[in-house]
Amino acid sequence: MIDARSRYILHLADSPLILGQRLSEWCGHGPVLEEDLALTNVALDLIGQARLLLAHAGKLEGKGRDEDRLAFLRAESEYRNFTLVELPNGDFGRTVMRNLLFSAYQLHLWEALHRSSDSELAAIAGKSIKETRYHLRHAMDWTVRLGDGTEESHTRMQTALDALWPYTAEFFAADALDDAAADDGPGVPPASLQGPWEDTVRPVLEEATLRIPERTPFRSRGKHGMHSEHMGHLLAEMQHMQRAYPGLQW
Repeated sequence: MIDARSRYILHLADSPLILGQRLSEWCGHGPVLEEDLALTNVALDLIGQARLLLAHAGKLEGKGRDEDRLAFLRAESEYRNFTLVELPNGDFGRTVMRNLLFSAYQLHLWEALHRSSDSELAAIAGKSIKETRYHLRHAMDWTVRLGDGTEESHTRMQTALDALWPYTAEFFAADALDDAAADDGPGVPPASLQGPWEDTVRPVLEEATLRIPERTPFRSRGKHGMHSEHMGHLLAEMQHMQRAYPGLQW
């Protein structure tokens, strides 16, 4: 049971870790200085959340793997992040749209995990709720501003939504690890988050005058270790220092 719990918490860490890496690519490349700093701060928050989860998972696992080894020294198939977060940033609008879709999910996940039977996980969730509320508010503001803005900004946001929306189905698809964690007490059934997520996201998209795409049979499989062609390139950059200089500290 401890092994299943450690793997569940490890998988919770992977999506904020990978999105934090992606958003860090905006450092020095934001459209304006304020947004350059805002996206960098979101990235730092996500990596901080991942660190807490990775450290907790490593302790539960009891195999001597600390946060560094878990973050940097796993094979691609061992990462179980959502495919959405590993996709390239694209333009600023696409990044904003991804942040909206993901942070809305994460907020409801953290709120549910704040009631976890695992006291350490509950504490991590409590800290992360405050940060994620800011991430969501930032993404909501920009989604409305760009979606209900110029013809060009509206078109870009609609294009981003059409491209990213299908990947959100993965948020709510449970696997055996999710089911075991929910039954044992520390976890939450992913399907229980879909209603609250839609109640958060849909009003924002409607205010932004964006058309919400229809659901399709497409299912991404990042949480099963089956990644897009972009993941290997991301890991090559993220893992380079630890693999080149083993034992390097954060």
